[in-house]
Amino acid sequence: MIKIERKTKETDIKLSLRLYGRGESKIDTGIGFFNHMLEAFTKHSLIDLEIFCRGDIDVDFHHSVEDIGIVLGEAINRALFPISGVERFSNAVVVMDEASIECAIDLSNRPFLFYGIDVKDKIGEFDAELVEEFFRALVFNSKITMHLICQRGKNRHHIVEGAFKAFAVAFRRAIAKNERISIPSTKGTI
Repeated sequence: MIKIERKTKETDIKLSLRLYGRGESKIDTGIGFFNHMLEAFTKHSLIDLEIFCRGDIDVDFHHSVEDIGIVLGEAINRALFPISGVERFSNAVVVMDEASIECAIDLSNRPFLFYGIDVKDKIGEFDAELVEEFFRALVFNSKITMHLICQRGKNRHHIVEGAFKAFAVAFRRAIAKNERISIPSTKGTI
């Protein structure tokens, strides 16, 4: 179990993560739609995740969303590395009605994000542009490589939820245990 607490002038976050869990969550970010996305990620990744965040959401949701990405990324990094005995590479396509989202992952210990989702405006009270901020913070702090692409879709909620679910499934597959693999690199290290 990885536990992280981070307190700034803008946010106060407490997070615990069990990488090989059962998909159980207790999420309270103060942002309803974001709670829903993190619960979907937890359910489909089979990671156990608890997040409590109090942020300056009276200003806007940006600090809370980005800082949770930072803390979740740090927890994933601590749980993953040094890496051995896992698949390392994976991808998943998740469809939600008209939306189809693809996520490809490399547990590379080299952060890179290709974000191919062009969703603007709001989903309820949630600024859709914050999804990219969350994934960027998560990827750079977990030190994974990820390509997240909307293949098609119109409904903003479906597209964003599909992105969180595609990430969850691809991540679950990348961390899948494989006893035939020691260090999953021809270099002998990641």
